[in-house]
Amino acid sequence: MRRYISILAIVAPLMAMGQEFRAEQDKPKLVVGIIIDQMRYDYLTRYWDKYGDGGFKKLINGGFNCTNTHYNYVPTYTGPGHASIYTGTTPAIHGIIGNNWYERSEGKAVYVTSDSSAKGVGSDGLEGKQSPARLLTTTISDELRLWSNMRSKVIGIALKDRGAILPAGPSANGAYWYDGMTGKWITSSWYMKELPAWVNWFNDQKLADEYLSKPWNTLLPVDQYTESTPDDTPYEDLFPGETKPVFPHDLKVGGAKPYDLLKYSPLGNTITMKFALEALKGEQLGLDGYTDLLAVSFSTPDYVGHQFGTHAVETEDIYLRLDRDLATLLTLVEKEVGKENVLFFLTADHAAIPNVGFMQSHQLNAGIFNAVATSDTLSKHLASVFGAGNWVLDFENDQVYLNHQLIRDSKLDLEMVSKEAARFLAGIKGVSWSLTARELYSNEYTWGIKSMVQKGFYPKRSGDVVIILEPGLVEYKTKGTTHGAGYTYDTHVPLIFYGWRVKNATLQTETCITDIAPTVSRILGIQPPNGTTGKAIAPLLENISKNK
Repeated sequence: MRRYISILAIVAPLMAMGQEFRAEQDKPKLVVGIIIDQMRYDYLTRYWDKYGDGGFKKLINGGFNCTNTHYNYVPTYTGPGHASIYTGTTPAIHGIIGNNWYERSEGKAVYVTSDSSAKGVGSDGLEGKQSPARLLTTTISDELRLWSNMRSKVIGIALKDRGAILPAGPSANGAYWYDGMTGKWITSSWYMKELPAWVNWFNDQKLADEYLSKPWNTLLPVDQYTESTPDDTPYEDLFPGETKPVFPHDLKVGGAKPYDLLKYSPLGNTITMKFALEALKGEQLGLDGYTDLLAVSFSTPDYVGHQFGTHAVETEDIYLRLDRDLATLLTLVEKEVGKENVLFFLTADHAAIPNVGFMQSHQLNAGIFNAVATSDTLSKHLASVFGAGNWVLDFENDQVYLNHQLIRDSKLDLEMVSKEAARFLAGIKGVSWSLTARELYSNEYTWGIKSMVQKGFYPKRSGDVVIILEPGLVEYKTKGTTHGAGYTYDTHVPLIFYGWRVKNATLQTETCITDIAPTVSRILGIQPPNGTTGKAIAPLLENISKNK
């Protein structure tokens, strides 16, 4: 008997430890990451009274709301934003320094996901020649695939190619984006040789034709959009054929890219939502023993924001309608997989600055910075100092790419020319700082805007001189709006976790966008992406652990 008891004394704790270990391995069956392209945090509060109960309010009232989430680098663009959310690091590490940049190894400006070796699948045009080849680190998606020995499924979806490809990562089962030439969803040979049957079925429905056959009118009577400027203002751009930027907008099929205008319609969000739900069913996501990941990016708010600005009736209407699409997405995913089995997170790839004219009309500081003219003026100045020649090859993302070959041929020192360029640029109206590449990779800036510039700087792809504009200045047209700066109007975005074991709470402490990937990795029990510099959000993990 004593021997029997002693064995039990040893085995019982081990059994308990095993049960505890299995409990710790319990995790959601599906992660749904939602990125809204160009969403300011205050779109949650400004339009709150007009949202329904099933979309944004459902996430906030039932989820973990991080109200003080910011980007910690510049430039705040779509490509870097999507990459940073899913890699848990900044452009200095993952290498996606912009939507475009000058690639010295190729001697030309390149697009973030362009890949001449890839072939379109579902498309014969350039729209399909895309891949994640320029991304230098792994993503949450890749680490989930590696942890499960490639049994977990990962699907990325967005109207924009970069919005689908970068979150999905290099090892994804598929990334799909919208082709403005055909109105169909496509992918590239990086992922597969032919489209799955469910994608072909969806394309055969010809929803783009149906959606573009109807004008875009407001969801509510236009006089109820009291959170926005009047419908007819001088701050908004026109669609083809329009004489005034007012409702209704007739977005017909036509032009060089016949189906492109769907991206500027609220039905661009709707078709994205419906395609995501079709992927859920077609790929059987969340229905086996391995966690799957569905990365969905809603691109339309960015197109509309650029067109109309942050205070337009069109922008408000987009968000009121997106709220309904989110409600449908949340409801049907929970129905298919079970709320207790799904972890959602929602955030944005950047925010946006109010239109310059709108700001100036209220006596607020704002202005247009002419990058083209500045680049030309700088090149002429360098020619006057160092001799004739084309001294500036490109000006991208507030960065100057100097002509290294001309500098070598002139037997000049690169740093000397860079310092002269930086000195000259610092004197231009609207420029608050200028930094050379050597300053950025030799010094360590630990706070402020210089630190953000450094986190967005990757020496092999970035320029020789970086400028920092004063708050309120933008490189853009006078209509609509843009983004890209390191100020709060471009960095402050929503971040909400909802679903699996998450109970309602609000976190006021500052979090960074790079904290999302390590947090999700901890929840899933997987390695964080290999370049991660963010930190897991401890209060959220504590919130979840209390609800086991």
